[in-house]
Amino acid sequence: MQNHKQGLSAYIAVTAAYWAFMLTDGALRMLVLLHFHTLGFSPIQLAYLFLLYEFMGMVTNLSAGWIAARFGLTSTLYAGLGIQILALLALAGLDPEWALVSSVIYVMIVQGLSGVAKDLAKMSSKSAVKLLAPSEGDGLFRWVAYLTGSKNAVKGFGFLLGTILLGTVGFTGSVLAMAAVLAAILAAIVAFMPAGLPRGKKGTKFTEVFSKDRNVNLLSLARVFLFGARDVWFVVGIPIYFYAVLSDGSEAGNRMAFFQIGTFMALWIIAYGAVQAWAPGLLKAKEKTTDQIVALAVQWVGVLALIPAALALCALVAGNPAPWLTITLVAGLMVFGFVFAINSSVHSYLILAFTRHDRVTMDVGFYYMSNAAGRLIGTLLSGLSYQIGGLPLTLGTAALMAGLSWLAARRLQTTSPAEVAP
Repeated sequence: MQNHKQGLSAYIAVTAAYWAFMLTDGALRMLVLLHFHTLGFSPIQLAYLFLLYEFMGMVTNLSAGWIAARFGLTSTLYAGLGIQILALLALAGLDPEWALVSSVIYVMIVQGLSGVAKDLAKMSSKSAVKLLAPSEGDGLFRWVAYLTGSKNAVKGFGFLLGTILLGTVGFTGSVLAMAAVLAAILAAIVAFMPAGLPRGKKGTKFTEVFSKDRNVNLLSLARVFLFGARDVWFVVGIPIYFYAVLSDGSEAGNRMAFFQIGTFMALWIIAYGAVQAWAPGLLKAKEKTTDQIVALAVQWVGVLALIPAALALCALVAGNPAPWLTITLVAGLMVFGFVFAINSSVHSYLILAFTRHDRVTMDVGFYYMSNAAGRLIGTLLSGLSYQIGGLPLTLGTAALMAGLSWLAARRLQTTSPAEVAP
């Protein structure tokens, strides 16, 4: 009982730290996107601002699993929060008088720091769940679903917070305020973090990061295309399309467009997080084996691919922006969010089911490196596809990415030796 209470306390502390981080991460994404769009950045230039963020996420996840195995999960969690504070302070030093190229390079570098921070925090939190969750019943699925779902709900509020702050106190004031709040939260978590997480093990080799488990590798590949399918419309395409439809060019119109876009993005992420947390109950995970959940992963990503394909067809038929198209996009993308959340929740469970306790940080780090790779590809294609072919090409590319995720998921074995690890 004492060990369970200790594990629960550590889980709550890890979740609180992750919430704090994701609130600022969501707000920062909207601040950067909309602030630099109003400065005249093109869709592909906006995509560039996030490329190093995603690339550094890949590098971080590949090395963070080894760092956590070597130095302990609390060290990587604190480092993630600390680096995010530095990134926020650095953004506050951006000079609007700088040349466009200088501004792009500077923000890319700072966003790269933020990418390191995010994936240190994510890998630490997700790995902790494997080590702290109860082993009986669907405890692992429930704990990872609650962490992931609540995180995304908080990130959704961050999107809304970012647009509100941008319209009220401006870009510099917003990032300074977030840095101050995050510093206070980090200090509190360091002071009150309970025991329960491993301290690390000397002698862990970096080469152990690369998994030899077929299911871990295939699931990681499916994850690349799953998140590419989301970010190809989410990062640049849809926000810029909605801004073109909603803004009348005036200062008041711009503020209203910021708020409307932020509200949609926030509601999408919040609903996505709620469905993730609900997924174990919706799928009746307590009654299913890991083999049956693998089959669900294949079925749900197949459904996902159909949604952006249908929306791309609608955009192609409409030709120019039209009220019915905007309404259809909002409804269709909310449905996409529901199905995507089920897919993401199933994946988050499966990676922890496939890995062994002695490899958890490294397999999770490798898996989330793949997650970051998908986001990197999706981010680049978001700006590129929207600039070349507008909304139809953006949504069509999302459908293609989801289809590739389905092909990878189909190759998962129905039984993994790792799932029976103690």
